[in-house]
Amino acid sequence: MLLLHEVHHVIGRHADAFEDCYRDGLLPALADSPDARLLWFLHQAHGTGPAYTMVSVTALTSPAALGALQERVRRGDLRAWFAEMDGYRHDAAAKVLEPASFSPMGDLDLATVPTAPVERSGELALFMEDTAWPHPGHLDAYLEKASSLYVETLRKAADAGMGLLDLVGVFVPAFGAGPEREVVLWQRLAQPQGLLPLLSREVPAAYQGPGTWMREALDVRDRWESRMLRVASWSPVA
Repeated sequence: MLLLHEVHHVIGRHADAFEDCYRDGLLPALADSPDARLLWFLHQAHGTGPAYTMVSVTALTSPAALGALQERVRRGDLRAWFAEMDGYRHDAAAKVLEPASFSPMGDLDLATVPTAPVERSGELALFMEDTAWPHPGHLDAYLEKASSLYVETLRKAADAGMGLLDLVGVFVPAFGAGPEREVVLWQRLAQPQGLLPLLSREVPAAYQGPGTWMREALDVRDRWESRMLRVASWSPVA
Protein backbone atom coordinates (compact mmCIF):
# COMPACT_ATOMS: atom_id res chain seq x y z
CA MET A 1 0.00 0.00 0.00
CA LEU A 2 1.09 3.55 -0.76
CA LEU A 3 -0.14 6.81 0.75
CA LEU A 4 -0.22 10.04 -1.22
CA HIS A 5 0.38 12.67 1.48
CA GLU A 6 -0.33 16.26 0.44
CA VAL A 7 0.04 19.46 2.43
CA HIS A 8 -2.01 22.29 0.93
CA HIS A 9 -1.48 25.97 1.69
CA VAL A 10 -4.93 27.27 0.89
CA ILE A 11 -6.08 30.81 0.03
CA GLY A 12 -8.02 31.81 3.15
CA ARG A 13 -10.96 33.31 1.26
CA HIS A 14 -11.39 30.03 -0.62
CA ALA A 15 -10.88 27.60 2.27
CA ASP A 16 -14.46 26.27 2.17
CA ALA A 17 -14.44 25.90 -1.60
CA PHE A 18 -11.16 24.01 -1.45
CA GLU A 19 -12.55 21.58 1.10
CA ASP A 20 -15.71 21.14 -0.97
CA CYS A 21 -13.52 20.07 -3.90
CA TYR A 22 -12.27 17.12 -1.89
CA ARG A 23 -15.55 16.24 -0.19
CA ASP A 24 -17.85 16.57 -3.21
CA GLY A 25 -15.32 16.00 -5.99
CA LEU A 26 -12.43 13.67 -5.28
CA LEU A 27 -14.04 11.56 -2.57
CA PRO A 28 -16.91 10.20 -4.72
CA ALA A 29 -14.78 10.16 -7.89
CA LEU A 30 -12.42 7.62 -6.34
CA ALA A 31 -15.33 5.20 -6.01
CA ASP A 32 -14.83 4.49 -9.73
CA SER A 33 -11.68 2.50 -8.92
CA PRO A 34 -11.13 -0.19 -6.26
CA ASP A 35 -7.46 0.81 -6.02
CA ALA A 36 -7.64 4.34 -4.58
CA ARG A 37 -9.46 5.91 -1.65
CA LEU A 38 -9.27 9.20 0.20
CA LEU A 39 -8.57 8.25 3.83
CA TRP A 40 -8.12 11.50 5.73
CA PHE A 41 -8.81 15.14 5.16
CA LEU A 42 -7.49 17.28 8.01
CA HIS A 43 -7.02 20.89 9.08
CA GLN A 44 -3.88 22.07 10.81
CA ALA A 45 -5.30 23.64 13.96
CA HIS A 46 -5.10 27.44 14.00
CA GLY A 47 -2.36 28.63 16.31
CA THR A 48 -0.14 25.65 15.60
CA GLY A 49 1.43 26.71 12.32
CA PRO A 50 0.69 28.48 9.03
CA ALA A 51 -2.95 29.49 8.63
CA TYR A 52 -5.25 27.63 6.24
CA THR A 53 -3.04 24.58 5.99
CA MET A 54 -4.87 21.36 5.11
CA VAL A 55 -3.61 17.81 4.72
CA SER A 56 -5.04 15.04 2.56
CA VAL A 57 -4.00 11.39 2.63
CA THR A 58 -5.03 9.11 -0.24
CA ALA A 59 -4.42 5.36 -0.14
CA LEU A 60 -3.34 3.47 -3.27
CA THR A 61 -2.92 -0.26 -3.61
CA SER A 62 0.22 -0.14 -5.77
CA PRO A 63 2.48 2.03 -7.94
CA ALA A 64 0.22 1.10 -10.85
CA ALA A 65 -2.75 2.55 -8.96
CA LEU A 66 -0.79 5.76 -8.43
CA GLY A 67 -0.06 5.88 -12.14
CA ALA A 68 -3.73 5.39 -12.96
CA LEU A 69 -4.69 8.25 -10.63
CA GLN A 70 -2.09 10.47 -12.23
CA GLU A 71 -3.50 9.65 -15.66
CA ARG A 72 -6.98 10.65 -14.50
CA VAL A 73 -5.68 13.94 -13.06
CA ARG A 74 -3.44 14.91 -15.95
CA ARG A 75 -5.43 13.71 -18.96
CA GLY A 76 -8.67 12.15 -17.78
CA ASP A 77 -11.89 12.82 -15.91
CA LEU A 78 -10.18 14.51 -12.92
CA ARG A 79 -8.38 17.13 -14.99
CA ALA A 80 -11.08 19.78 -14.51
CA TRP A 81 -11.35 18.89 -10.83
CA PHE A 82 -7.61 19.45 -10.37
CA ALA A 83 -7.66 22.81 -12.12
CA GLU A 84 -10.50 24.05 -9.92
CA MET A 85 -8.94 22.68 -6.72
CA ASP A 86 -5.52 24.10 -7.54
CA GLY A 87 -7.01 27.54 -8.08
CA TYR A 88 -8.00 27.67 -4.42
CA ARG A 89 -4.48 27.24 -3.00
CA HIS A 90 -1.17 29.07 -2.94
CA ASP A 91 0.91 25.93 -3.28
CA ALA A 92 1.25 22.35 -2.08
CA ALA A 93 3.85 19.72 -1.23
CA ALA A 94 3.30 16.03 -1.92
CA LYS A 95 5.13 12.80 -1.16
CA VAL A 96 4.33 9.13 -1.52
CA LEU A 97 4.70 7.12 1.68
CA GLU A 98 4.86 3.40 2.40
CA PRO A 99 4.41 1.69 5.80
CA ALA A 100 7.49 0.83 7.83
CA SER A 101 7.82 -2.84 8.76
CA PHE A 102 6.46 -2.28 12.29
CA SER A 103 3.70 0.16 11.36
CA PRO A 104 0.39 -0.77 13.05
CA MET A 105 -1.31 0.35 9.84
CA GLY A 106 -0.23 -1.87 6.98
CA ASP A 107 -2.33 -2.80 3.97
CA LEU A 108 -5.96 -1.73 4.11
CA ASP A 109 -9.03 -3.27 2.57
CA LEU A 110 -9.99 -0.23 0.53
CA ALA A 111 -13.43 -1.69 -0.09
CA THR A 112 -14.24 -0.83 3.54
CA VAL A 113 -13.32 2.86 3.17
CA PRO A 114 -16.34 5.13 2.62
CA THR A 115 -16.63 7.02 -0.67
CA ALA A 116 -19.28 9.40 0.66
CA PRO A 117 -18.92 12.00 3.43
CA VAL A 118 -19.16 10.58 6.97
CA GLU A 119 -20.69 13.38 9.00
CA ARG A 120 -19.68 13.55 12.65
CA SER A 121 -20.81 15.80 15.48
CA GLY A 122 -19.10 16.86 18.68
CA GLU A 123 -15.37 16.92 19.20
CA LEU A 124 -13.32 15.77 16.25
CA ALA A 125 -10.28 13.51 16.43
CA LEU A 126 -6.87 15.13 16.65
CA PHE A 127 -3.69 13.70 15.18
CA MET A 128 -0.13 14.54 16.07
CA GLU A 129 1.96 14.06 12.96
CA ASP A 130 5.62 13.82 13.91
CA THR A 131 8.12 14.03 11.07
CA ALA A 132 11.71 13.09 11.88
CA TRP A 133 14.86 13.38 9.81
CA PRO A 134 17.43 10.77 10.95
CA HIS A 135 21.13 11.51 10.90
CA PRO A 136 22.84 10.68 7.58
CA GLY A 137 23.16 6.93 7.22
CA HIS A 138 20.89 6.30 10.23
CA LEU A 139 17.47 5.75 8.69
CA ASP A 140 17.45 2.03 9.49
CA ALA A 141 18.89 2.66 12.94
CA TYR A 142 16.12 5.18 13.65
CA LEU A 143 13.43 2.74 12.55
CA GLU A 144 14.94 -0.03 14.66
CA LYS A 145 15.08 2.15 17.76
CA ALA A 146 11.58 3.51 17.19
CA SER A 147 10.16 0.00 16.71
CA SER A 148 11.44 -1.00 20.13
CA LEU A 149 12.00 1.93 22.48
CA TYR A 150 9.37 4.37 21.17
CA VAL A 151 6.68 1.71 20.80
CA GLU A 152 7.49 0.40 24.29
CA THR A 153 7.35 3.94 25.71
CA LEU A 154 3.85 4.42 24.32
CA ARG A 155 2.76 1.02 25.60
CA LYS A 156 3.96 1.69 29.13
CA ALA A 157 2.22 5.06 29.20
CA ALA A 158 -1.04 3.49 28.01
CA ASP A 159 -0.78 0.70 30.59
CA ALA A 160 -0.36 3.32 33.30
CA GLY A 161 -3.43 5.21 32.09
CA MET A 162 -1.25 8.13 30.95
CA GLY A 163 -1.10 7.45 27.23
CA LEU A 164 -1.26 10.70 25.30
CA LEU A 165 -0.88 9.16 21.84
CA ASP A 166 -2.07 6.06 19.99
CA LEU A 167 0.35 5.08 17.25
CA VAL A 168 -1.70 4.57 14.08
CA GLY A 169 1.06 4.30 11.49
CA VAL A 170 4.74 4.74 10.76
CA PHE A 171 5.69 5.66 7.21
CA VAL A 172 8.74 6.43 5.09
CA PRO A 173 8.78 8.03 1.64
CA ALA A 174 8.96 5.57 -1.23
CA PHE A 175 12.30 5.72 -3.00
CA GLY A 176 12.37 8.67 -5.38
CA ALA A 177 8.99 9.94 -4.19
CA GLY A 178 9.93 12.21 -1.32
CA PRO A 179 12.79 12.98 1.08
CA GLU A 180 14.98 9.90 1.20
CA ARG A 181 15.77 10.16 4.91
CA GLU A 182 12.48 10.88 6.66
CA VAL A 183 10.05 9.09 8.98
CA VAL A 184 6.42 10.10 9.57
CA LEU A 185 4.71 9.02 12.81
CA TRP A 186 0.92 9.19 12.48
CA GLN A 187 -0.59 9.33 15.99
CA ARG A 188 -4.13 9.86 17.25
CA LEU A 189 -4.40 12.03 20.35
CA ALA A 190 -5.88 9.74 23.01
CA GLN A 191 -6.10 12.29 25.83
CA PRO A 192 -6.41 15.85 24.50
CA GLN A 193 -6.31 17.21 28.05
CA GLY A 194 -2.74 15.98 28.24
CA LEU A 195 -1.64 18.62 25.73
CA LEU A 196 -1.60 21.51 28.20
CA PRO A 197 1.20 20.15 30.41
CA LEU A 198 3.15 19.33 27.25
CA LEU A 199 2.90 22.94 26.10
CA SER A 200 3.17 24.80 29.39
CA ARG A 201 6.26 23.24 30.95
CA GLU A 202 9.60 21.72 30.08
CA VAL A 203 9.80 17.97 29.60
CA PRO A 204 10.37 16.52 33.11
CA ALA A 205 13.86 15.19 33.78
CA ALA A 206 12.44 11.71 34.31
CA TYR A 207 11.53 11.59 30.62
CA GLN A 208 14.96 12.70 29.44
CA GLY A 209 17.29 10.41 31.35
CA PRO A 210 19.32 7.43 30.10
CA GLY A 211 17.16 4.77 28.51
CA THR A 212 14.32 7.15 27.63
CA TRP A 213 13.19 7.85 24.07
CA MET A 214 13.89 11.57 24.44
CA ARG A 215 17.51 10.80 25.29
CA GLU A 216 18.32 7.71 23.25
CA ALA A 217 16.67 8.94 20.05
CA LEU A 218 19.31 11.68 19.87
CA ASP A 219 21.75 8.99 18.76
CA VAL A 220 19.82 8.63 15.51
CA ARG A 221 18.11 12.01 15.01
CA ASP A 222 17.87 15.47 16.50
CA ARG A 223 15.67 17.13 13.87
CA TRP A 224 11.92 16.58 14.04
CA GLU A 225 8.70 18.58 14.03
CA SER A 226 5.13 18.05 15.16
CA ARG A 227 1.98 19.12 13.37
CA MET A 228 -1.39 19.14 15.16
CA LEU A 229 -4.13 18.09 12.75
CA ARG A 230 -7.91 17.93 13.23
CA VAL A 231 -9.97 15.66 11.00
CA ALA A 232 -12.71 17.28 8.97
CA SER A 233 -16.20 16.40 10.14
CA TRP A 234 -16.77 14.42 6.91
CA SER A 235 -13.37 12.72 6.64
CA PRO A 236 -13.79 9.05 5.58
CA VAL A 237 -11.48 7.89 8.39
CA ALA A 238 -11.19 9.48 11.84
